[in-house]
Amino acid sequence: MIRTLIFIGMGSCLGGIARYLLTRWVQGSTSSSFPYGTLAVNLLGCLAIGMLYGLFDRHGWMGPELRAFLVVGFCGGFTTCSPSALENFAMLRDGNWVPATLYAGASLVLGIGAVWLGAATVRSL
Repeated sequence: MIRTLIFIGMGSCLGGIARYLLTRWVQGSTSSSFPYGTLAVNLLGCLAIGMLYGLFDRHGWMGPELRAFLVVGFCGGFTTCSPSALENFAMLRDGNWVPATLYAGASLVLGIGAVWLGAATVRSL
């Protein structure tokens, strides 16, 4: 159990660092206040977790510690549900209903689509 927790912690650390760097890079590439960086991270994280699910489902060759490192640790540290919710809250609080609705809808619908695409991509290989 301790070994699995260490793997999860290492994955979370790396996922969090990757999230921070990618969010800053994407957001810095635009002059918009719309949270494109967080949206990009969430969609990429959904795609990655879908691909991992597809690999586990198709091949079953990864052990539980590697799965914990990648899915719970890295993907969990990489995706950003709570910052995303806070950004939506801030947009709603400021009366920006249309961008908040678009952002929430895009995160949910495109995120589910990215999970499906990741799993379908791996299954088709």
